[in-house]
Amino acid sequence: MISNLRDRIINFFVGAPDYYSSGDPIDQIYDHGWEGWALLAIIVALSLAIGAFYLSWRMHSFRITGDAVEVRSGIFFRTQRKARLDRIQGINVVRPLLARIFGAAKLDISVAGHDANVQLSYLGSVLADGLRADVLRLASGVRAAEQEVAGVGVEGDTAAATDGASTPAGAVVSGAAGAASAVSGMVNRRVNEFLAPELDPNVAPPHSVVKIPPVRLLGSLILSGFTIFVIIVAVVLVVGASTGRYWLLFVVLPGLIGSASFYINRFTKSLRYSIAGTPDGVRVGFGLLSTSNETLPPGRIHAVEVMQPLMWRPFGWWQIRIDTAGHSKEKGAAGQANTTILPVGDAEDVARVLSLVLPGFATEEHRATIAAGMSSRGRDDFVGSPRRARWIRPFSWQRTGYRILDGVILLRRGVVWQSLAIVPLARLQSLEIEQGPIDRMLGLASARLHTVSGPVRPRLPGVDRDHSVSLFDTVSAGAVASAQSDRSHRWAAGNTPPAPMQPPAAPGTEREGS
Repeated sequence: MISNLRDRIINFFVGAPDYYSSGDPIDQIYDHGWEGWALLAIIVALSLAIGAFYLSWRMHSFRITGDAVEVRSGIFFRTQRKARLDRIQGINVVRPLLARIFGAAKLDISVAGHDANVQLSYLGSVLADGLRADVLRLASGVRAAEQEVAGVGVEGDTAAATDGASTPAGAVVSGAAGAASAVSGMVNRRVNEFLAPELDPNVAPPHSVVKIPPVRLLGSLILSGFTIFVIIVAVVLVVGASTGRYWLLFVVLPGLIGSASFYINRFTKSLRYSIAGTPDGVRVGFGLLSTSNETLPPGRIHAVEVMQPLMWRPFGWWQIRIDTAGHSKEKGAAGQANTTILPVGDAEDVARVLSLVLPGFATEEHRATIAAGMSSRGRDDFVGSPRRARWIRPFSWQRTGYRILDGVILLRRGVVWQSLAIVPLARLQSLEIEQGPIDRMLGLASARLHTVSGPVRPRLPGVDRDHSVSLFDTVSAGAVASAQSDRSHRWAAGNTPPAPMQPPAAPGTEREGS
């Protein structure tokens, strides 16, 4: 159908009845002497495309006010998007390879809600970093607190801050020598950007930075579920070919060869991975050619899961995933969802990352409890499943359990695939207790904690029925108390942090977006 449409369009414009006998349309242009008209058409098309891009760039503007970031775009159909500062879940500065060459970056502001993100494409690289700092400073509440003490309006200070962020570094130099100096300086800046580390060492203290060694990263990719799938496919291919089913070579072999690109892409995208704590939140950066650098403000993480696949256990490797109300549209490290905050790490890396994403809980005081939840099979002060739960969970009933500590609930489960879910009660949305017919006969129940949508599924099967009722009452009271005392939406406004809860005893200025 597409080929037929192409032929009709060519016949309409060329008007040659002998098109099929005269060959390619290029020959038609030469035969009729239309080279000049063809060149003029190409120039007009390029001019229109460049003009459209220029108008789109000129019409793309944004401003920062005391409570929101607003973006306006569109030529014929105008679009205005607004991101409230108190609903910002993260800010990601993405630098694709081509954009890095020209010193540009894309700012992706993640907001709670479906398809609520605000994107600024493309800004100057320095401007993008400065704008992110301004937005996070406003969202933290520290600037509003400073202005309240100084008696200055929020709008006026915001305008001054955004103007300062938009001023390019350096002075304007005129003349031939000045032009040569400007070109040389631009080239030096581009080279320094490519060679600079993904995370500025002045932004975060060195002891908080977690990195993934390339050897461990490669090993985690080889010991993944996809590798098992590749091995199974390869065995099927060999067996099929040895029994005369050669058609499998045409069906399976291309996909098997293409799996190599899967490993290459995931490996290269995870190079230079780093996660560190900054005054504005947790900074996650990665990438070799195209880079991504996302900042998650405090209090935006609703649930954390530490998990260990079976093949990683001999090496002591773990993975950490999180639930947040907003997600960047860009993929995370290793091509995974951006909710995978630590693709692979050892126990020490897990402890450091948890101290960043859960700073009020993952302290040295609770380190033993977290370690027991990750790998221990004993009780370890966890409220576990009764012995009769072995009828439905013969291998994992001893490990299944929960513990509520300092406004946080920990759920551990799994023997083959070990998992520990950590949910701050201030972020909990609801708790569900359910009981099927088999659970009813055994006097058991299952608990499910509801948070925002994400990869973490906090659930606890095989709990004693009486303990489940106590769990429901304790979590309900704790969630209400924690939510009322939570001040993380203005994390740097000088408010005192919420006191640890002891659970009951259980049985702006408008600018062009360039």
